[in-house]
Amino acid sequence: MSEVSIMKRKEKCENCTKQCNKKRSDDDDVSSHQERDQVNGQEPERSRLLLSACLSCDGCMSEEESLKISQQNLEEVERVFALNKKCDVTKHKVLVASVCPQSLPFFAVKFDLDIAEAANKLCGFLKSLGVQFVFDTTLAAGFSIIESQKEFIQRYRRRHHDSHALPMFTSSCPGWIRYSERILGSLVTPHICTARSPQQIMGCLVKDYFSKQRKLNADKVYHIVVAPCFDKKLEAVREEFYNSLLESRDVDCVLTSGEIYHLMQQKKVSMEELDSVPLDHVLGESGDVPLVRHEGRGSEGFLEHVFKHAAKELFGLDVYKVTYKALRNRDFQEVTLERDGETLLQFAAVYGFKNIQTLVHRMRKGRVPYQLVEVLSCPGGCLSGRGQAEIESVGRVDKNLVQQMEEVYSSLSVSLPEVNPTLQTLYQDWLQGQESQQAGKLLHTQYKSQSPIPLRPPHMQW
Repeated sequence: MSEVSIMKRKEKCENCTKQCNKKRSDDDDVSSHQERDQVNGQEPERSRLLLSACLSCDGCMSEEESLKISQQNLEEVERVFALNKKCDVTKHKVLVASVCPQSLPFFAVKFDLDIAEAANKLCGFLKSLGVQFVFDTTLAAGFSIIESQKEFIQRYRRRHHDSHALPMFTSSCPGWIRYSERILGSLVTPHICTARSPQQIMGCLVKDYFSKQRKLNADKVYHIVVAPCFDKKLEAVREEFYNSLLESRDVDCVLTSGEIYHLMQQKKVSMEELDSVPLDHVLGESGDVPLVRHEGRGSEGFLEHVFKHAAKELFGLDVYKVTYKALRNRDFQEVTLERDGETLLQFAAVYGFKNIQTLVHRMRKGRVPYQLVEVLSCPGGCLSGRGQAEIESVGRVDKNLVQQMEEVYSSLSVSLPEVNPTLQTLYQDWLQGQESQQAGKLLHTQYKSQSPIPLRPPHMQW
């Protein structure tokens, strides 16, 4: 689907209904629909409880945000393509696409190709449409991981005199961030890592570094991100990621893997006839870009990277393999570092809305023993993003597809961002060093409590 779908009113989460001043009218509205269905002899449809359903209720979405997100679709991208074909060069834009590594397994499974060939076919397709450069966002994720590692060490060392230092929550999931800012507020926001997500660091890399290398103004570059998750559209329209002087967003449009796949179907693309084109290098070198992944279970692996780094930096211990212990379920797991019977570090991975609710409940009670929690709103992590893993006809995740994607993703070799020479080059050439003011400005942001917006936009599901 290339457009945001207008959906029925969603059931709201416990936290939202406690605070929502429209709860009674909402409940009455739902009840009237159910009664009408019963009169007509139909079984009342139970609305699915998704994190995105909570986030897109009246209290969280303004009309302005709704409009901005609705413009992130294939029609808008095709409009830019059409302008480039016209003679007025003043309206031409350089189109750049950045592909999230969690999207590539989706195309590999759909095309029945290995992941490297699927990436090249996807690149060939995007360039056949008019995209000039196609990048992989793994490099940006490396920046985010390194900055998260540094921030965790700083927080750990000030934990005794800063009550907000720990636990530190990861910040790469826009659904989780939205929920924290609009619903949980000061209980959680001071604990969120300030490192920007891979998507938004990639936006800075394209609009700041890449555009300057090409001697282009940022507003002359149209940046598309291919992502597994609809919530990434929410992130792209955040106010802090818009440069008012340049009139340019770091990310102009997010398209999900499913939206790109639908476009391929519309255009009746044949894999055999499609050119296989290697991805581009941000630094402009020639040759294939080796596809790699970061450690983790189908996401960017923040927990594992920070855990190993902290074990070495704080305690001088080398951890070669991180062992997860499942607690409530597969999506609520913890890892522990011990020495001589003493627990030194205790981290947790918490995925999915139900587990997030459990985490929040424990935090309210002061019963969170973890120093770091990797939080993702999608059960199963980023590979299960509803922009690629959901069966549209039934509205649920295709577990078989997710399993296949996990197998494909795990076939990639693991890369440590700390030893990536391209990252080190960019830290110096682009950011003037790891501890520079420029690095702090472009690689970090701030999260804060936000009051719900008392407007009534359409009820949407991303």
